Amino acid sequence: MNERRFRKRSIFLLLYILFALLPIYWMINMSFKTNEEILSSFSFFPQQFTWGNYARIFTDESWYSGYINSLIYVGINTVVSLTVALPAAYAFSRYSFLGDKHIFFWLLTNRMTPPAVFLLPFFQLYTTVGLMDTHLGVALAHLLFNVPLAVWILEGFMSGIPREIDETAYIDGYSFPRFFLTIFLPLIKAGVGVAAFFCFMFSWVELLLARTLTSVNAKPIVATMTRTVSASGMDWATLAAAGVLTIVPGAIVIWFVRHYIAKGFAMGRV
Repeated sequence: MNERRFRKRSIFLLLYILFALLPIYWMINMSFKTNEEILSSFSFFPQQFTWGNYARIFTDESWYSGYINSLIYVGINTVVSLTVALPAAYAFSRYSFLGDKHIFFWLLTNRMTPPAVFLLPFFQLYTTVGLMDTHLGVALAHLLFNVPLAVWILEGFMSGIPREIDETAYIDGYSFPRFFLTIFLPLIKAGVGVAAFFCFMFSWVELLLARTLTSVNAKPIVATMTRTVSASGMDWATLAAAGVLTIVPGAIVIWFVRHYIAKGFAMGRV
């Protein structure tokens, strides 16, 4: 009986994995085809294999600059988000103050608000202060969503660290910066990894703010991919190659923080 259940679960899991991987495989398959082959035939493997779509992305500045712009503002946002969230999460996990629960809830409501709500205020503000079409402008806009999420994740990991460690360090003469950087931070490195992952992924895939607040100098790859229509129609082959390359940074980040994400699931914070 148990063996039969195990087989059913295994078959269901296998079918689910195949279903989940099919779009990714099809995108990779299309990236090695020409537009003519994509539109004229249906095949599981390229009949006219070509690297031309990837070559265009790496040689056309309008394409590869999108990846560079995305990496720049995503990196800025991730670093700033963690820098701001770490002391805030420590305060929420270690101290009780007037309105702490309400402030914590208010932070989470910011994360749950659709980006479109803040689109017009950001547009008018950035036009006034000169932050339109800059990497810093997009990074700062994404802070509104990433900082609350990072605070929530880190607060859960910090609450799992006994307070006696803080008290012992202070008795031993540690200053707070020294204690936080040399003792406390290594204890929550899993939480830092999880928070960095989610901050990176949100900024990497977010489209509405990134597309509206940029035009040329800081236009991200997600915005470039939405503007592939020409007089001859949609460039499906190049778009598929760009999609494959867009998955790569996220896959690399997942590979490095996969153990931390699993720990976050175990602690109920992911």
